Order: sequence, then structure tokens, then C-alpha cells
Amino acid sequence: MSARYPLVAVYADESCLGNGKSGATPGGLGALIEFRKADGSVSRFDLWASEPDTTNNRMALRSVIDSYAAMSRKGNRLSVQFTTDSRYIVDGMTSWVKGWMARGWRRKDGAVENVELWQEAVASIALHESQWCWVKGHAGHPQNEYANHLATRAAAEQNASEGLVPSQFEEWLAAQGPKTRSQALSPFPVAERFVPAPPLPSSSAARP
Repeated sequence: MSARYPLVAVYADESCLGNGKSGATPGGLGALIEFRKADGSVSRFDLWASEPDTTNNRMALRSVIDSYAAMSRKGNRLSVQFTTDSRYIVDGMTSWVKGWMARGWRRKDGAVENVELWQEAVASIALHESQWCWVKGHAGHPQNEYANHLATRAAAEQNASEGLVPSQFEEWLAAQGPKTRSQALSPFPVAERFVPAPPLPSSSAARP
């Protein structure tokens, strides 16, 4: 298979301070978004947002929703390589969601957790084709570590970028220790090697 639309690489992560503990659990999401310019060079943009009381899974879903919303503002269809350390997102988008939708957005044994966000996430990707990639978290992968930096900072400061802003990735990378600086960056995706996930049914059509 091959990419049908302009390629974009997204590296997303989420954070929840005190996830699972009692009391408020502020969270954040972060995404590093890479586009290839006409001259072959890569331009990078940052995206981040936060919620005052949330969970890791909710912020992982919002990383999808917010990233696609920001990329889709001009109405372009895109081929998106979405890389995350969240199995919840990768397994959900490549396996679980299709079954939930076939059952009217229900699991075999009950309700789908965060169903409204899953429905919004599915709707947000509908115009595009996506390849869902998993990377091990906290392993020194530069683009993933940077997305984690954006997410944890957003969670702590409770702020948002309000869309795509010029990336500070190069400056951040230069300030990192040798473990991260020595890791090779993930290359920009190649159109001929792009393998999109099968398209999903319309999210609205599958709702009960």
C-alpha cells in the first residue's frame, strides 16, 4: 500500500499527575507534529492542552482528537503516521473500536469506558488515513520523549497551545542528556511504506 494524501508524522503522549489517586488529578497531552516541505526539509509544530481532573486514558484520546483537529483546520485530507506509547490508543484504533461500533458502541460485557471521547476520536480521523504505531515509553526515543515533556508540562501548568505553534524540539533536544541525544530520530515516513489501518464505519451511523 501507499499513502494517498500528504504525509504527516505525529508523536503524541499524555500525562496525568496522580492518576488513580484520590482527589483532583490534573492531566495534559502533548504532540510533536512533523510536515515535509516542498524542498524536502521537515518543519515541526507543537501542540499541548490540559484538563484539571482527568485520567491518562482520557488524555490519550484527547491527544488524537486535538491533533487531528489542529491538522484539519484547512480541510486537507492527510496520511497520518500517529506514534504513541499508549496501547490503549493503538489497540483501540486497530482492534477494539470496530467491534464496539458493530455492537452500537458497546463491549461484549457492558459499556465502553470514555465512549464519548472514542466517538469523537473516530469522527476526528474520518477524513484521513492513519497508520497507528506504538513506541515504548520513557526509553529515550527523542520525539516521544519530547511529546511527554509537552504533556507533563501542560499537566503541571494547566495551559494549552491553542493550536499548532512553532516547535521548540531542537532546543529541547540540545539540552537533554546523552541517553536521549544519542538516540536516532525516527525518520519522516515514506509514502511507499505507509500502511494505513482499514477505514472505520461512520461514527454517527454506529451510535445506538
